Amino acid sequence: MDTKQAWPELKYTPIDAIPETAKAVCTTYRSGRTRPIEYRLKQLRKFYWGLKDNEQLILDACKKDLGKAHFETYLAELNWVLNDILFLTKGIPKWAKDESAPDIALINKGVFPKIRKDPLGSVLVLGAYNFPIQLSLGPLIGAISAGCTAVLKPSENAPAAAAVMEKVIRESLDPESYTVVQGGVKESTALLEQKWDKIFYTGNSAVGTIIAKKAAETLTPVTLELGGNNPAILAKHADPRLAARRLLWAKVHNAGQVCISQNYTMVDKDILPLFIVELKKAYDEFFPHGAQKSPDYARIINERQFKRLKKMLDESSGKILLGGTMDEADLFLEPTVVQVDSVHDSLIQEESFGPLMPILPVENLDEAIRIANEVDDTPLGIYPFGNKAETNKVLDSTLSGGASVNDGFFHGSIPTLAFGGVGSSGQGAYRGRASFDTFTHRRSVTTTPSWIEGFLAVRYPPYTLQKQNQYRSMSGAKANFDRDGNVRGWGAWLWTLLTLGARGKKAALVRWVLLFVGKC
Repeated sequence: MDTKQAWPELKYTPIDAIPETAKAVCTTYRSGRTRPIEYRLKQLRKFYWGLKDNEQLILDACKKDLGKAHFETYLAELNWVLNDILFLTKGIPKWAKDESAPDIALINKGVFPKIRKDPLGSVLVLGAYNFPIQLSLGPLIGAISAGCTAVLKPSENAPAAAAVMEKVIRESLDPESYTVVQGGVKESTALLEQKWDKIFYTGNSAVGTIIAKKAAETLTPVTLELGGNNPAILAKHADPRLAARRLLWAKVHNAGQVCISQNYTMVDKDILPLFIVELKKAYDEFFPHGAQKSPDYARIINERQFKRLKKMLDESSGKILLGGTMDEADLFLEPTVVQVDSVHDSLIQEESFGPLMPILPVENLDEAIRIANEVDDTPLGIYPFGNKAETNKVLDSTLSGGASVNDGFFHGSIPTLAFGGVGSSGQGAYRGRASFDTFTHRRSVTTTPSWIEGFLAVRYPPYTLQKQNQYRSMSGAKANFDRDGNVRGWGAWLWTLLTLGARGKKAALVRWVLLFVGKC
């Protein structure tokens, strides 16, 4: 790792160059260059070392953009994508192989049904600013693994990271297959005007809606990784100390600029006093000299987001229990715990995407579940704390993209666990094997041999009663339940086994012959 690397210059891509850029990666894909497994593996291996060789630049870029501690960047950004590459390079040779199609009836075995794994084509990846490395390069790595070509448009709100990513991609990857477009809204709009085979977007739901509408015009599939009004719920039997430490960490990590961190916390009134005490203890432990003086606490990304968060806090009718200090010149917003008394409070109604932690006391678990479903019925994450019965009740009564029981977004910190939203929090998933799958088309393929023609005669006109009866006897499955929905006894199962599911003896004989021929 060279610690004296020159800082790369960020230049926005000319608007008139974008159509040709999109056309170039499409042309490369159509040439078949990216399909071979070895090509994909070599690209990923080179990318791995490109990232390793630019480690210091990456750490410094995230510090410059977000004030992130180098350890936090290594933990949640650089090390993440490095491990992702290593995992995918091990899995691609196995995942890309054809699969025998499951659940195929015996009568169809003779055409050898299988599933091919085809790349979707040329894809557009639109990154986010809060984890600029992980949320931009994670999808790109998935696209490479699947054999796609790609254009990456990093977030303009993290310009230092955007410039470093462009440098690494330019120096490490095949420039005719993978490239970067830099810019803001105009450049993103120009990219969306092009025809893609897949669009992958990470960001807020407002922009996600625009992208989905634009993609729908050309029936382009999209993966949308959005946010949500994520609740944490502390039931009566929750451990206040563990909940306080884990939920406070979820709000100080990256200064709360985490799409899956809890947006508000509902606490059973019986344990509320102790929970607040433990929050204050945890804060003092995490930041013994205060958050602003800590080298481990990040900053808000820019002035616009800082003012948005300040406005939310100013409009709240709640009582500040912890924190509240802010410094606009430093883009510093202290982790702030606020006790509110209404679901209509400004801190609950809008996703904060910052270090604001509203607490809403509730009478019982049923009230918390009702409120969670009313505020957002499909959040990106949900975080129940309590005993097994309590946490299972929350999971059974809600729907979310993911969930972490007795923790703050642990499920989102496992690089090989599929991650994605549901409903208003997004669609599609990636990470680990899912990153390969999201850029892959599973194509069903059959190969019909000549010797099977005699069995296919039944499908050709003219359609006679004899052919109809023949087809019924060959293909008709027999129900194992009666008209009242009750499953029949073991005798019916034995008959189904002996006849291979056929309706009659002749049809069963045909199926046994087919089975014997297939074995030979």
